Amino acid sequence: MLVRFRGKSEALSRFHCFKSQYLYSTSARNAIFVKYLIDSLGFSKAEASLASSKVTLGKSFKKNPDLVLNFLKLTGFDKTQMKKLVSTSPKFLFYDVSKTLKPKIQCLMDIGLSGWDLVNVIVKDSTIVERGLLTHLKPTLNCLKRILGSDENVVKAIKSTSWLLSFGGRNVMENNLLLLKNYGVSDDKIRKIVLRNPRYITQKPEWVKDLLHRVEKDFGIPLHSSMFPYGFHTLASQKKARCEKKIEIFKSFGWSDDDILRMFRKLPYCIALSEVKIQKGLSLYMKELGFEPAYLASHPSILIYSMEKRVLPRMKVLKILDEKKLERRKMALYTAVSLKETKFIEYFVLPYKDQVPNLYEPLQKTLAP
Repeated sequence: MLVRFRGKSEALSRFHCFKSQYLYSTSARNAIFVKYLIDSLGFSKAEASLASSKVTLGKSFKKNPDLVLNFLKLTGFDKTQMKKLVSTSPKFLFYDVSKTLKPKIQCLMDIGLSGWDLVNVIVKDSTIVERGLLTHLKPTLNCLKRILGSDENVVKAIKSTSWLLSFGGRNVMENNLLLLKNYGVSDDKIRKIVLRNPRYITQKPEWVKDLLHRVEKDFGIPLHSSMFPYGFHTLASQKKARCEKKIEIFKSFGWSDDDILRMFRKLPYCIALSEVKIQKGLSLYMKELGFEPAYLASHPSILIYSMEKRVLPRMKVLKILDEKKLERRKMALYTAVSLKETKFIEYFVLPYKDQVPNLYEPLQKTLAP
């Protein structure tokens, strides 16, 4: 439950002068407000003047901002967070605590958003509090719950994309949910897509429809496939022209359309790699090591691994063992590179620590995660 608001008496002192100064000129009000920000939140004079210029001190000048600061402190905001919030939205200081702040904060806490997470969401997007509780905030939370299935998932989405709560196109989210369902995308896959990047559900339905077509028709991943959410995310995360440019790189190394589609269906993320990483990987595996496109398309994860932190250091270890003609496990490079770091060390480093004391050095500064 929301912590009970206390401390009205101690909050009345610092800003008591505001009520008595209500009839002052605009410049006088601004000067009083600037001094208040400096004294209460540690603003510099320049910062306070900038914040003051963002708010019109009319009727709100009658209200006591100490009540808001006291409430925020009890809710979990520290001074730095309050300063950041007020810098962005100084009118926050003049919200009604009982009618505006407490009900909306409580609404967020009711779904499980609390502590640092609650504070961080509001600091990142203070316009959440400007939205109507019954006309926007609650309906938006209900919509997100229909999409994501649980309060826990809604909290995850809000933590990564706080503006979901201030986003004004709730009907867009509803239409996209209906669109995905009509195409036969399961609730579980919809949740995976939206949790991966909540902005997908806020795009125009035409954009979503185009992505569905590309994943299913152009790249051959059925909407019911377990790889569908990953294919959707890969194509959605980059512009079509950039994606096509990366495909051309694969083709320049002799890959056929079938090779590229096979790779994409097994591991869509390969098309999300940077152009430089794709070039480096293909140059090493194909030009230096002689791997064929069909092999790489069937073992695409080898393209994902870091060259500097994983592939090259491990290749160096294996090369040292072979040059010294030491008997070692016969293992394909793909398998050796795919091993967890501890397993690789167990198989290819520890057994030879006496014969090759420095064998661990190539891995020491480049341990893979």
